[in-house]
Amino acid sequence: METFWNSIKTAWRRELWSYFASPLAYVFMTLFLLLVSVFSWELSRFFDTGAADLTPFFYWHPWLYILFMPALSMRLWADEAEAGTAELLLSLPVSLSGIVTGKFLAAWSLAGISLALTLPWWLAVNLLGPADNAAIGLSYMLSLLMAGGYIALGLLVSALTPSAVLAFVMGVVFAFMITIAGWPLMVGALSEMLGPAAGETLAQFSFLTHFETAQRGVLEWRGVIYYLSFIALCLTLTSLLIHFRRRSG
Repeated sequence: METFWNSIKTAWRRELWSYFASPLAYVFMTLFLLLVSVFSWELSRFFDTGAADLTPFFYWHPWLYILFMPALSMRLWADEAEAGTAELLLSLPVSLSGIVTGKFLAAWSLAGISLALTLPWWLAVNLLGPADNAAIGLSYMLSLLMAGGYIALGLLVSALTPSAVLAFVMGVVFAFMITIAGWPLMVGALSEMLGPAAGETLAQFSFLTHFETAQRGVLEWRGVIYYLSFIALCLTLTSLLIHFRRRSG
C-alpha cells in the first residue's frame, strides 16, 4: 500500500511539473479561458439575456472538453513510448496502478486549476443580481467530474498507442461519441428506430445527460456515481493494459 501511494505522489509531481516546465500548461489555460469566454459571452449573448446565471457558460463545457481534455491526456503514456522511457518505467519496482492514478491526477489537477480561474465569473454574476448559487456550485462540481471522465478516457487511449497525435485524434473521437449519446437529436433518432427505451438507455451513458441535470440545480447521485465509476473503469483498464505489457516484456 505504501508503494502505491508513493507511486501516485511521484507520478503526480513528475507529470504536473512537466506540464508547467513547458509552455503546455500556460497555453492550455489561456486557450481554455479564451474560448470559454468567447462561447459563453459572445456566441451565447450572455449580457442580452438579462439573467444572473451561468447557464450559457456551463452549456459549452462538454463540447469544449471534447477537444481540451484529450489534449491534456494524449501525451501521458504516448510520450513515454516515443521517448523510450516506457521500458524503464515498467522495469522499476513501482505500483503500476499508482503510476496510472498519479498521471491521471496530474492532468485532472491542471484541468481543475483552469476551471478555478473562471470562479471570478461566479462572483460577477452575483453582482448582476440574485443568482442560484446552489445550481452554479453543483454545475462546477459536476463539470470537474466530467473533465475527469474525459481525461481518464484519454489516458486509456494514450496507453493504446505510441503516438501522441494519434492518441489525441482517437481521444477526440471517443469523447465526441460518448457526448452525443445524450444529445436530444441522437436520442430522438434512436428512439424512432428502436423505441423510446433504447434512446433513454443510450442517453444514460452520455456525459451530457448527467451534466445537464446538474445545470438545473438538481443533485442526482447517480450522476456523481456514473462519473466516478467511469473514471475508475478507465483507470483500471489502463492499469491492466500496462501490467500486461510489463508481464509480456
